[in-house]
Amino acid sequence: MPALSGLMRIMERAARKAGTRLRRDFGEVEHLQVSKKGPADFVSKADQRAERTIYDELLSARPDWGFVLEEGGIIEGDPTRPRWIIDPLDGTINFLHGIPHFAISIAAQEPKLDGSGWGDVIAGLVYQPLTDESYWAERNQGAWLGDRRLRVSARKRLDEALVATGVPFMGHGDFAEWSRIFGAIGPEVAGIRRYGSAALDLAWLAAGRYDGFWESGLNSWDVAAGILLVREAKGFVTDYRGTPDAMGKQQLLAANDQLHSRMHKIVAGALRNA
Repeated sequence: MPALSGLMRIMERAARKAGTRLRRDFGEVEHLQVSKKGPADFVSKADQRAERTIYDELLSARPDWGFVLEEGGIIEGDPTRPRWIIDPLDGTINFLHGIPHFAISIAAQEPKLDGSGWGDVIAGLVYQPLTDESYWAERNQGAWLGDRRLRVSARKRLDEALVATGVPFMGHGDFAEWSRIFGAIGPEVAGIRRYGSAALDLAWLAAGRYDGFWESGLNSWDVAAGILLVREAKGFVTDYRGTPDAMGKQQLLAANDQLHSRMHKIVAGALRNA
């Protein structure tokens, strides 16, 4: 295991500080399920508090870096320096319903050398507060769960593959498109799971728990850290057309090299026949 860099230590400290509060807040959600007011307002405030905690920690450590925040939007920093991409609570609906499956996602993205925009994600962290699992990766340093090296699964057969997805809801994503893909992939694989956190789906893919993943309607804060985790675990991530710039296209198709090519053919065929 490589020694944690200063950058990763900053990210880990911010995630763990926010995670401590999220654990306490999650413990309150069950009590609020039966109240007349309900937990929605409480969860919204928990999300905002977690984001503020992460923001304050990262700003203190890197005062000239910008931010892309799920709740707070874009905060510009020095354009020659990296920026943070943050989802303080990925899996909000799970949290709201007392389902213990959610995560904090933090990524660092560097600017392009020619100043034309934003380039590669250079570090990513997905932290699951309830299990205290910290998935992290730095560019060219591999992907890790704590001090254990991660690799995507070695499965080559689709009929043995467990695939994750995200189902469109309330205007997020294209349900007709998703249905076509589901109808094409479903009969070919061993199982499909929808657990409600894209960040954790990608972290689990990097860890070999899942063999593939697809979803559309995604934002950069949902997937920035997870994409790096999968790639550093020797997996492939593209959009539905096979283009590597998946984060900019709001759609992801991810797997190991063999399963990715097979899934890509199925997805392309399903969309072509629409």
